[in-house]
Amino acid sequence: MNAVKQFEIALFALDTSGDFGNKVSQVLQLPLSDHEEREFEDGEHKARSLVSVRGKDVFVIQSLHGDDHQSANDKLCRLLFFIGALRDAAAGRITAIVPYLCYARKDRKTKSRDPVTTRYVAALFEAVGCNCIVTLDVHNLAAYQNAFRCQTEHLEAKTLFVRHFVPLVGDREVAVVSPDIGGAKRAEQLRQSLGGALNREIATAFVEKYRSAGVVSGGAIIGEVQGRVAIIIDDLISSGTTLARAAEACRNMGAIRVYAAASHGVFAEKSNQILATDALDQIAITDSIPPFRLTSPEVLSKLAVVEITPLVAETIRRLHEGGSLVDLLDPQPSARIG
Repeated sequence: MNAVKQFEIALFALDTSGDFGNKVSQVLQLPLSDHEEREFEDGEHKARSLVSVRGKDVFVIQSLHGDDHQSANDKLCRLLFFIGALRDAAAGRITAIVPYLCYARKDRKTKSRDPVTTRYVAALFEAVGCNCIVTLDVHNLAAYQNAFRCQTEHLEAKTLFVRHFVPLVGDREVAVVSPDIGGAKRAEQLRQSLGGALNREIATAFVEKYRSAGVVSGGAIIGEVQGRVAIIIDDLISSGTTLARAAEACRNMGAIRVYAAASHGVFAEKSNQILATDALDQIAITDSIPPFRLTSPEVLSKLAVVEITPLVAETIRRLHEGGSLVDLLDPQPSARIG
């Protein structure tokens, strides 16, 4: 990858996304711009650029997941305030690179008087002067695109997962499985891409799922998985209940191997027990969220982390240079990611 032209562009990564930002910086051969983050005794904070951003094309990296140091709310506020400071410092254009977008799951009312938090978060980004937001595999793409009035770009890990799984499945028969009917479109997209890469037909299936008062039930599979490698695809893993239930259903229906893929490994504490099931052979995630809550040796031994930093770096390059993002989502070998 050629070095990005180092004029009229500034790349920042807030502290909690520093490791991720450094990897993107290395791929782009563009150093991170200096900034300052300060904490105050009353819990307030501030962040500011230490370099001039006047008239520049500014990119700010911050993944909005809660961790042991900062909550999702803390990270969101810090990012918003930093964008506001960049706007006040006369930045020409500001793009937020948010690999994991908090509150993306709360995109509609499920009960009376419920909040639609995705829309409120979008309004906050717009209020501080964000020109564009880039994220990866949101829970509901239509809700994300409709919530924001500023430019939105949506990246997909599909291509990266295809490249990951092709050598694993080899010449065995494959079925792509959605853990519920709501994810059928996501599974179909992966099925088509994987089928194109393997140059053969791939089966599809989905698992029956019901949720009531937080309790998940159902386990019937619609589709053919017997004698096949089953690849379960979802946007994120939290407790792991849905994934484990789907994996066990695939095993019960005769799947010879069961792999899972999810763009975001949130991994609540109880996932250490739930995902230790023998039904799962591997769990592939991206590095949008470090798997810091995973402590179980059984689960960690199954984990494969697919890096999205080359994809993010190329996205920044093309946004800056006016290039097309369409072929970044193309699973064919001609797609240029890293």
